[in-house]
Amino acid sequence: MANGRANMVRKQRTSNGKVNRPLKIVITGPFAAGKTTLIKTISEVAIVGTERDVTDETRSIKTRTTVAMDFGRLSFGEDLSLFLFGTPGQRRFEVMWEILSEGMIGFICLVNAADDRSVEEASHILDQFRDYADVPYVIGVSHLDEGDEAEGVALNKVRQALEVPENVEVLAVDPREREHVKTLMLHILMGVLTRLEKTPAAAEA
Repeated sequence: MANGRANMVRKQRTSNGKVNRPLKIVITGPFAAGKTTLIKTISEVAIVGTERDVTDETRSIKTRTTVAMDFGRLSFGEDLSLFLFGTPGQRRFEVMWEILSEGMIGFICLVNAADDRSVEEASHILDQFRDYADVPYVIGVSHLDEGDEAEGVALNKVRQALEVPENVEVLAVDPREREHVKTLMLHILMGVLTRLEKTPAAAEA
């Protein structure tokens, strides 16, 4: 497993000769939560996607779905890049969840607040990803404009349903809005930096 993690993220050299090590963030969550849209919104390159036509009863919700992964990239300066991997949302593609989790430094779990089934499925997905790796994560709650509840009420409802600890952010997000998506990415990076700062202290203790 260690070799697999090491091989998932490779060092790259920038135009000025600096070594750039991409960091892997996974975007997960239930069907129709906005994962592909989020990556399209923030990626600085055309995303690599594996969308196919929906052929089951969920076709009434959306006509296309990811069956393997989506991939995008976001750079911060010349020495930091985030590689964004989006997972399929349906359990029949669950084998891809663990594969895509290899080497991740954090993950974002999206939830469709307007669909109770999405919240229920997100609970299962979140449990799986917390088992895969002990890494920082945030919860992004989408489709808030389609629900009847106030934003604060909806966010608290999701936090309670998913049993999210108080130190983990549950944030409103419109996956179509770049500033919303940037906020999620910044929270993940802050979580990673905080974790790195705590690690030496724990080792010394």
